[in-house]
Amino acid sequence: MPIPIETAVCGDFTMDFFRFGSGKTPLVILPGLSVDSVMRYAQSVANAYQLLAKDFTVFVFDRRKDLPAGYAVRDMAHDTAAALAALGLRRACVFGASQGGMIAMQLALDHPEMVQKLALGSASARVEPPQFRVIARWIALAKAGDAAALYRAFGEALYPPDFFARLRPLLEETAKTVTEADLCRFAALAGAAEGFNVLDALGQLACPVLVLGAEDDRVLGGEASRAIARAIPRAELHMYDGFGHAAYDLAPDYKERLLRFFAPCGA
Repeated sequence: MPIPIETAVCGDFTMDFFRFGSGKTPLVILPGLSVDSVMRYAQSVANAYQLLAKDFTVFVFDRRKDLPAGYAVRDMAHDTAAALAALGLRRACVFGASQGGMIAMQLALDHPEMVQKLALGSASARVEPPQFRVIARWIALAKAGDAAALYRAFGEALYPPDFFARLRPLLEETAKTVTEADLCRFAALAGAAEGFNVLDALGQLACPVLVLGAEDDRVLGGEASRAIARAIPRAELHMYDGFGHAAYDLAPDYKERLLRFFAPCGA
C-alpha cells in the first residue's frame, strides 16, 4: 500500500509530510534541496530508512507549500516547529541532510525543547561564498528554465563521478517531468542558503549531536562538517570518503550509524 502524503495545517500555511514506522519515539527527517518534492519519493525514502522503522515513527517533512518573499532558513525552522506542534510532536530526534541540516541546527537553537538528539548530514553552519557559488549555479539554471542542465549540474555536484554516470539517464528522464513552478520553488529555496550562519551559536546546543560529513563533498565541502563538530562540545564526528555530498544516500552503513546514535531514544 502506497505511503499517503499528509498535510500539517499550521495557522496561515500548510506543510506536506509522510510517516512510516511503528516505534513510540518520533524521528523527524528534514531532507535537503531537491528540484522536485521529496514527497514524490515517499516509498523510496521509507525503504531506504526501513532500519529505523521498528524503533521509531519517522516523519519526513517538505518545506511549506506557499513560500513568502525572502524566505530564509530561520523561517523554515520556525515553520517546521509549527508543523511539529500541530502534530503534537513536542520532542523528537531530528536528522537533517544538507539544507535540511541547516534547518535542523536552527530548529535546535530556537526550540531546544523540541530536539532530543540531533544528527547532521553533509551540512554547513556557515555558508561561505565558495560554497554558495555551487548553489548559485543551480539557481541560475533554474531561473533560466533549463531543467536538463540543472539536473546534470545537481547530479555532478552531489554524487561521485562513477555513480553519476550510471544515474545520468534517469536524471535526464526526470528532468522532463519538472514544471516551471518546480524550478521557481527550487530557486527560492536554494537562495535561502545564502548568508546562513549559526556557527558561533552552536556552542549553546545541549542535546547530543552526531555530525556525518564527506571529505569529497563538492557542494559544501568536508571542512563544513568538521567546523560544526568543533563548535559543539562533545559532538560525535564521522567523515566519509568516496560517496560525495550524497553520502546520506550512498554510504552503506549510514543508516546503521543513525540507528546507533538515536537507538537509546527509541528503546
